[in-house]
Amino acid sequence: MKRRFGIDIDGTVTCPTTFVPYLNDAFGLNITLDDIKQYDFMPLVTVSEKEFYDWFKNMEPVIYSQSPLAAGAKEILKRWEKEHELYFISARDSHLLDITKEWFTNQELMYNDIHLIGSHDKIEAAKKYDVDIFLEDKHDNAVNLHEELNIPVLLFNTPYNQEPIPDGVIRVNDWNEAHGWVQNWIKNN
Repeated sequence: MKRRFGIDIDGTVTCPTTFVPYLNDAFGLNITLDDIKQYDFMPLVTVSEKEFYDWFKNMEPVIYSQSPLAAGAKEILKRWEKEHELYFISARDSHLLDITKEWFTNQELMYNDIHLIGSHDKIEAAKKYDVDIFLEDKHDNAVNLHEELNIPVLLFNTPYNQEPIPDGVIRVNDWNEAHGWVQNWIKNN
């Protein structure tokens, strides 16, 4: 039976360290992923919110077009694309759709749809696609998706999402662990 997967892109399909070299270069930092303790980058930089926003908006196309895949993501997604429907739902703004689709083409990743919502509230998009499970790296997104839709949400473990999680949000360390959990879930449901 085909399942419908809702899948975040940044920090989930792409490596969570993607932004680190860009932040280090632009702001004279020397940080690693372990230094990012919350989803917001502002506490790490010494510029105004406006300066950071302007830099980020300018760099988004570059960063998103060059984002490395998370380890194991391609192999697992290639398996899943044959067996399930994959809906990539991201907080990226919709003007980045062409860049995002080109990145998926370059990575040789298939999808049923890519939905860029321009905010972190993914509930309506997840409802639209009637997803059975969601994969995410942002803590509050994972919790909200689970609580609102009553579906399992796999939360990819990072230093910036260490808050407590309810039952139904499952912390995974990598794509192989995610795949194992999904296989077991499918077998039992």
